[in-house]
Amino acid sequence: MSESVKNSLLFVIVGFLILLTGFTQSWNAAILILNMGLISAIMAIGVNLQWGFAGLFNVGVMGFVALGGLAVVLVSTPPTPGAWAAGGYGVVLSLLLGAATVIAAVMAAKKMPKGRAQTLTIIAILIVGFFIYRSIFDPSIAAVEAINPAVEGNLGGLNMPVLFAWPAGGLLAAGAAWLIGKTALGLRSDYLAIATLGIAEIILAILKNEDWLARGVKNVYGIPRPAPVVGYEVDLQQDPSFIARAEWFGLDPITASTLSVKLGYSLLFMIVLLMLLWMAQMALKSPWGRMMRAIRDNEVAAEAMGKDVTRRHLQIFVLGSAVCGIAGAMMTTLDGQLTPSAYQPLRFTFLVWVMVIVGGSGNNFGAVLGAFLIWFLWVQVEPIGLWLMNVITIGLPDGSGLKAHLIESAAHMRMLTMGLILLVVLRFNPKGLIPEK
Repeated sequence: MSESVKNSLLFVIVGFLILLTGFTQSWNAAILILNMGLISAIMAIGVNLQWGFAGLFNVGVMGFVALGGLAVVLVSTPPTPGAWAAGGYGVVLSLLLGAATVIAAVMAAKKMPKGRAQTLTIIAILIVGFFIYRSIFDPSIAAVEAINPAVEGNLGGLNMPVLFAWPAGGLLAAGAAWLIGKTALGLRSDYLAIATLGIAEIILAILKNEDWLARGVKNVYGIPRPAPVVGYEVDLQQDPSFIARAEWFGLDPITASTLSVKLGYSLLFMIVLLMLLWMAQMALKSPWGRMMRAIRDNEVAAEAMGKDVTRRHLQIFVLGSAVCGIAGAMMTTLDGQLTPSAYQPLRFTFLVWVMVIVGGSGNNFGAVLGAFLIWFLWVQVEPIGLWLMNVITIGLPDGSGLKAHLIESAAHMRMLTMGLILLVVLRFNPKGLIPEK
């Protein structure tokens, strides 16, 4: 069997599994797996750019995904009435003063000669700047958060179409990645992993605690949909022509409207995935892509040939994070809400890494395949495990402690299965299902 036929067959098998879900369970579940698989594939491409192309071990994936979700709130939700007049301008002014304080401290460190005077000057700048910043910031956010806190209490957004928020999510994640990369990319790979994980936790802590920004743990609801491709179920259910088409397919209007909305998301997500996949493939085959892989394989040799390794690492780190930010914006749009507590770095970062490793690190198509396969298993393993435990314990009497324990253990089948799949692939096919050429 040729390599192209084998790879095509793997994609066909994953597609068949999703179709089987539709026929045996429900089409709503199948399309939900498809949509989250498309978003996960975009995340996997972002991680594959960093790890597969350049060997950067980024464990802060969820931080950049969360920034993409935040961009949707800042770009697409309507502004909170009266929030800017109450304290919004004060918040912006205080943040600018905080940034100016940091810049002034850095300039003092660079311009002044080393010694006690330099140290005292930097300390004085930071202390004075901090108190000025807090004197404006604290009353401003208190005024914003006091505005109808049950449903608002934040600044809101720009009320722009949500499709504009997707590239904005990539830009916000890229900007954060640039700031992080300027300080963290000089670290060794294991220290870089620890640093990115810590930074992701800092980003999530800000989202959870700064109510003026995105309502914190109270969440932001009612995020608009990317009309006209994706409408609202209620509108479709009141459309006579849509009801007639649904009846022709043998579906009731409620089910048909739900499927129609989810398929609209599928179309948009598929377009974005294909665009990013094409760009990643073009980058991989370009001289720039060959240079990145040369740096990954031997940094010393690449540096001896005149390549600026640190600069190229920063480039790929920013690009991969931007792709993850786009995926985060898409996921928040699909959910219709921003829920900061749902971003769990250790859990979902691990899942994306499993997708890349199982699919094939360094191969964009492998990353996409791994994303669909692992997400399908992540969704289906728990109900399959529950069914399996019921079959195993069918002979045990009701009320048996062993039976209850085994059935309750089905909830842990997900992590067990992910670990088992990872071990099997690393043992028998360490380069992944579709290895790098």
